[in-house]
Amino acid sequence: MTTRNQAFTILQQHIHDRFLINHHLSSEIVMRAFAKHWKEDEELWGICGLLHDLDWEYTKANPSEHTKKAAEILRAEGVEEEIIHAVQAHHPTASGVWPSNIMEECLYTTEELTGLIIACALVQPDKKLASVSEQSVLKKLKNLNFAKGVNRDIVGRAPEVLGMSMEDIIKISLKAMQDISNELGL
Repeated sequence: MTTRNQAFTILQQHIHDRFLINHHLSSEIVMRAFAKHWKEDEELWGICGLLHDLDWEYTKANPSEHTKKAAEILRAEGVEEEIIHAVQAHHPTASGVWPSNIMEECLYTTEELTGLIIACALVQPDKKLASVSEQSVLKKLKNLNFAKGVNRDIVGRAPEVLGMSMEDIIKISLKAMQDISNELGL
């Protein structure tokens, strides 16, 4: 199986923007936290989170191509199809690949949530994740004028597809991101 170090090397070859690297690291740690919660393969789930937007710097001007280039890159690197499928399923409107298991549903819904959590940190006076509360994330989730790039429809699917309350989803995600706040510079 592709190791975390291999995945991070691939990521660094294709993503250079620090904000995007932070998004990938956030998605990785959140996926690991949910894998741990459900006693699933933390390494596999984390790698899917780490690689999910691998082609964003190539496709951001043409979102309909998002995940297609990533699949090409990952196949060329010998990455497992299970990971490639999860990467493609996190953006089904472009790839035509829809989430088909709990890992893919988790990636699809929580990677959007990581962006909201980072935005919540950036509006804090100290710009730190430690200053963000679960309640403030929930409040900002409901405020459609805040972090307009976060797709609330996708995040809103999370309780149904993950079988958890939004409060618990936020709690797990926020705690995971706070645990790597130094690495994120937040």
